[in-house]
Amino acid sequence: MHNRRSFDWDDLKPFLAVARAGSTLGAAKLLGVSQPTVQRRIAALEKSLDCQLFERHPSGYRLSASGAELCTCAEQIEKAVDDFNRQVQLHNGRLSGAIRVTCPEPLASAIVAPIIGAFKRQQPDVCIELLVTDLALDLASGEADIAIRAYETAPHRESESTLIQRKIGEAPWAVYASRIYVERYGKPSSIEEVSRHAIVASDGTAFNTPAARWLQNQAPDAVVSARSSGLLGLLNLVKAGAGLALLPVGLCERDPDLVRVLDPSPPLIASFYLLMHPDLRSTPRFRTFFDFFVSEFRLYRSVPRDEAPGQRSRG
Repeated sequence: MHNRRSFDWDDLKPFLAVARAGSTLGAAKLLGVSQPTVQRRIAALEKSLDCQLFERHPSGYRLSASGAELCTCAEQIEKAVDDFNRQVQLHNGRLSGAIRVTCPEPLASAIVAPIIGAFKRQQPDVCIELLVTDLALDLASGEADIAIRAYETAPHRESESTLIQRKIGEAPWAVYASRIYVERYGKPSSIEEVSRHAIVASDGTAFNTPAARWLQNQAPDAVVSARSSGLLGLLNLVKAGAGLALLPVGLCERDPDLVRVLDPSPPLIASFYLLMHPDLRSTPRFRTFFDFFVSEFRLYRSVPRDEAPGQRSRG
């Protein structure tokens, strides 16, 4: 009786590569080896199994009847090996794969990028794509995987009602002007006086935000000196002396060029939410990043702004 030797997973890699590519040349390109190496390993595997795996044709290699049956088994082994490797990565704390994170522009550099950097130091094999936009990308349709957004209340869009939601913080807003503007025109002593000043108004996608509506309601007769569809645009126009605008306190309070002139009454507060589609919850890299971001965002609120998240001693 023929004595079949045992083989390891590596013996099956050229077999699957030839089956998928239809030729030893194509398989060599897939595996990054030479064509003679593939031909030699296929011949050795067939000898070991005492079975012809392929039928050789001028147009290439075709699976034999026995080869087709064994190919199905080999694909199952390949999947099992992949699953095993993923579990090993999880056990060792090493994850891999891609994550697409979306957030508004003002949060990107100040908060989100530092937290991503801290995560990458722990999980260097995870590739994170940061999608910076004021548009609310649709997680349900796969436009992004995880989103950081601000709302006056909990996420309310129908497409977001089934998402995993975690409130991670709050941001008060106030009316700001540049020091140049205040020196030239003074500042309002009450909300009623805002209408006597030039304002910088929101436009485009930001037109119906709570901040934009508050300013429109409180100062309907004010002269609109400039408009911007983005928060950073509003900030830069205010800093240039174009007028007053309602802006996040956390974004402006430490800016030496800005003066906080009024606080809305009652207070206007936006809440930060972290969102993820529930289908991603069982995938380790998404779940790990989601939990890490929640933890680091809390840490971020408790440390000086010039100290990056993930660098503070937890001892």
